[in-house]
Amino acid sequence: MNTTTKPKHLGRNISRIRELRGIKQDALAMAIGVSQQTISNIENSETVEDDKLELIAKELGVTAEAIKNFSDEAVINFFNTFNDTVSNSNFGNGNTCHFNPLDKVVELYERLVQAEKEKVAYLEKLINNK
Repeated sequence: MNTTTKPKHLGRNISRIRELRGIKQDALAMAIGVSQQTISNIENSETVEDDKLELIAKELGVTAEAIKNFSDEAVINFFNTFNDTVSNSNFGNGNTCHFNPLDKVVELYERLVQAEKEKVAYLEKLINNK
């Protein structure tokens, strides 16, 4: 029985982080100066050269260490913790709105109307002075 742990699949980790960040292979490829096919090959590889890993990490907004240690379980735990934190905070259940959005729209509309009235008055004053 072999008890050695299988090395992490760095390419799969890159793929998952890229997907979570909403970045397409084409965009990542363009950002680091390679082809989309190269990104596809990297994502299918278990290992990635350190220099390429650093470039990719920078473009994904994470560290190379984060890619090496990435796990789906950690992401799920993070979001569960985040949800618990928001629901236990001063924001109520996280979905509570403390103002009426329609009041804000009306307020904005009234400010826009007032600005237009001031503009018209200013233009009329300029016309009358000529």
